[in-house]
Amino acid sequence: MILCDTSVMIDFYRGRPEVVDVFSAIGVSNLAVSVVTVGELFYGARDKRELRSLREHISSTHQFSIDEEVSTIYLGLLEKYALSHRLSIPDALIAATTLRFAIPLYTLNIKDFRYISGVSIYP
Repeated sequence: MILCDTSVMIDFYRGRPEVVDVFSAIGVSNLAVSVVTVGELFYGARDKRELRSLREHISSTHQFSIDEEVSTIYLGLLEKYALSHRLSIPDALIAATTLRFAIPLYTLNIKDFRYISGVSIYP
């Protein structure tokens, strides 16, 4: 299983061939997203039709919630990296999720995560 960040999901919906190929190779049953990514996608929807389509597609992936352990890891990441690397709140929550569940992160924004100790970037 891999955790997909928002950039990957957006590029999948835009039909970016390399992302579509990775998703096909991995299989829908092995794709996961954080509720943070779901929220960002919903927030960026252009209209109700797109929102409905996103909801349908996202429902086929595993969704990780923000539990107490994710929250604890998240706060530690912000304390460690917010000032030095400008780690954003959404990225910190996504990184905390990948660390909590020990799964690789598939992102197109490697620079946003590469400095976080323990985060494994897919592939």
